[in-house]
Amino acid sequence: MADLLMKMPTPYEPKRVNRFIVRFNSSLGINEWYISAASRPSAKINSVAIPFLNTSTYVAGRFEWNEIKVTFRDPIGPSASQALMEWFRLHAESVTGRMGYAAGYKKDVELEMLDPTGVVVEKWLLENCFLTDLNFGDLDYNRDELANITCSLRMDRCILIY
Repeated sequence: MADLLMKMPTPYEPKRVNRFIVRFNSSLGINEWYISAASRPSAKINSVAIPFLNTSTYVAGRFEWNEIKVTFRDPIGPSASQALMEWFRLHAESVTGRMGYAAGYKKDVELEMLDPTGVVVEKWLLENCFLTDLNFGDLDYNRDELANITCSLRMDRCILIY
């Protein structure tokens, strides 16, 4: 057991889940400090069976990046609700029924994890993100929590830069 501990580097510093920044395209007006929680990218690779006689072998099939969940605080001003609703309106406008072009609503998003001094130690580029779910949350006279907004982002690609 002591041998296992000796192999751990002395200056070991793990990444922490509370040290991150999500940066949205500046044209959206979504500030970094609105975000209170986010998930990191995850992917699923399908398996393809190759049947032969009474058994199968498998190879990797198509892969897909899963949606990312993001939770926003909703300050009075500047309003996160308003900024997210403006982005939503680029996707679909409920008043007129018009839909937007992908070139207008798909935006790149950056997710950065930080070290204790604020230096970026992990950076993801989420290409061509768009909203698939936007929830402005519940209201309740019996609670005194902050108002939150949750959304799901679908992206075309996730690139781990470092």
